[in-house]
Amino acid sequence: MSFTASLARAAKQNDSMLCVGLDPDPAKFPGDWKGDAGRIHDFCAAIVDATKDLVIAFKPQIAYFAAHSAERQLETLMAHIRRVAPNVPVILDAKRGDIGSTAEQYAREAFERYGADAVTLSPFMGFDSIEPYLRYPGRGAILLCRTSNPGGSDLQAQRLDGGELLYERIARLAATDWNASGQLGLVVGATFPAELARVRELAPTLPLLIPGVGAQGGDAAATVRAAWRPGAPAIVNSSRAVLYASSGADFADAARRVARETRDQLNAARTA
Repeated sequence: MSFTASLARAAKQNDSMLCVGLDPDPAKFPGDWKGDAGRIHDFCAAIVDATKDLVIAFKPQIAYFAAHSAERQLETLMAHIRRVAPNVPVILDAKRGDIGSTAEQYAREAFERYGADAVTLSPFMGFDSIEPYLRYPGRGAILLCRTSNPGGSDLQAQRLDGGELLYERIARLAATDWNASGQLGLVVGATFPAELARVRELAPTLPLLIPGVGAQGGDAAATVRAAWRPGAPAIVNSSRAVLYASSGADFADAARRVARETRDQLNAARTA
C-alpha cells in the first residue's frame, strides 16, 4: 500500500486529519518521570495508546530521541505503534538532506532501522538528494516547502528569476517532475494560511504535513479551509498541546481529551 493510500485509510478509519507529534522532553514529563530520559518510550507509548483511534498519523521527531541517546527507545516505540495501531502511518521527522551514498544511508536509517512509513526531507540539495528515498516502494518523502517558523521567509519567500517564489518552485516540482513515483508530500506551516492555500493550488493532490497548530498559534479552521480537499490528505500536526496537556498522573487522559477536541475542531472546519 502506498503512503498516500495508508493516510486515506487512517483518515477514514479514525475520521481524522490530526497528526500527533511525538517530541518527548523529559523535563516536561509528569510526576516521578520528570527528568528521566529512560522513560521516553513509556511516555510516548502512553500517548500513542491514548490517541491511536483519533489520528491520521504519528510523527516522532528524531532529535528528541537522539539528544538523550534514546534511539533504541525510538526503535521500540516504532514497533509498539505498528503493533497497537497497525493502520496508522508513522512519519519520521528527520529533515534529512544530503546526496549520494550518505542519502542512501539516511534512507536506510528511516525505512529499515526505524520502519517509518514516511520521512521529512530538506529539498535544497536537489532531486538527487531525494531519489534514494524513492527506492523504497510505498514509503513517503515529505519535502520542506513553506515552514512554520518566521525565519523560513529568509529563503522560502525569495523570488526567483522566473517570477516564482522559492516555496512555489518546490511545490511545483514536487507535484510534477520530481514525483513520477507518486511518493512525495510537502511540509507547509499552518502559520502561513495564504501560502498554504497557494501550495494546495500548485499541488492539488499531494499529502500536506502541516505543523504549527496549537502551541505555535496556527488557526485550525483557516488551516483546513486552505489545505483540505477530497482525496488530498491534510496531516495537521499538534505536538506540545497534546503531549503536555497535563503534568499529572492523568497526562494520557488529558492528551486524549485535547486530541479529541482538536480532531473535532478540524473536522468541523472541513464541513463549515
